[in-house]
Amino acid sequence: MRDRYANLARTRVMDPEQDYLTIYQTMLRYEFPWDMKLGLNLAFNRSFSVPAIAALHTATGELTERTQKRIDDTGLLMYEMVLNGFDQPRGRDALRRINQIHRPYDIGNDDYRYVLGCLVVIPTRWLEKYGWRRPCCHERQATYLFYRELGRRMGITDIPGSYPEFETWFDAHDAAHLKPNDDAAAIERATRMLLLTRLPRVLAPLGNALVSAMYDAPLRRATRVEPPAWPVRAGLHLGLKMRARLQRWFGTPRTTALFADGIKAKSYPEGYEISQLGPRQDHAREPAGLADQ
Repeated sequence: MRDRYANLARTRVMDPEQDYLTIYQTMLRYEFPWDMKLGLNLAFNRSFSVPAIAALHTATGELTERTQKRIDDTGLLMYEMVLNGFDQPRGRDALRRINQIHRPYDIGNDDYRYVLGCLVVIPTRWLEKYGWRRPCCHERQATYLFYRELGRRMGITDIPGSYPEFETWFDAHDAAHLKPNDDAAAIERATRMLLLTRLPRVLAPLGNALVSAMYDAPLRRATRVEPPAWPVRAGLHLGLKMRARLQRWFGTPRTTALFADGIKAKSYPEGYEISQLGPRQDHAREPAGLADQ
């Protein structure tokens, strides 16, 4: 049991202001790999669902017509930044490519902030509810600081000054702007395969209902997803809670980091060049997101 909290003990003696990248890497690669990846998928599902953002994405067809490549490209770019930070060559190249992809579009600062808010708040709330332990204050702060730095380097302004402030801003913006719309529904139908791949094979017959149960009521309304039956919602909740307890009681610290052998993607079985990730040159470019790897 003592070893189970070894990473947390190391995190608690770090300074999030200086060590936010190391702390965030530890969360993703050692402490909560499955939960963090799922939480990030849910975060981008939500960011795609605000009408203005959803309309921009569906206009290009990158998410609805070239879904797998879009998933792979954007996941690779985001994870390259997490694994390498913003100052190492590969992280710097990934950030440069993301900025290139965004540059042709007139995207409002609030829309950028909302996407950042999704990445900060949604995975953290998932961990607070279903992680094998709750994230500590250092981990919440490191998450906020990582995405604040990403936002700063993307030219996003007026980012709230702390995790609690960002959470408050996010909730208000989400309540005002996450509305039902056909574009969000089309994107959700195209991308729900991401969450279906997270489920154990034995649960495949209930896959669609379980994915719908992972969404909260506002996201289901925005994407026009019917609420699953209450036994499915209750069963998912209880199953995730039991998984967390089993991990807490019987789990051991992960010794091999997530992505230790590189970031794999279905679209690039022979590897990839960061500069070539993103929409094809003969298609309009669109903002990057994050999906499954």
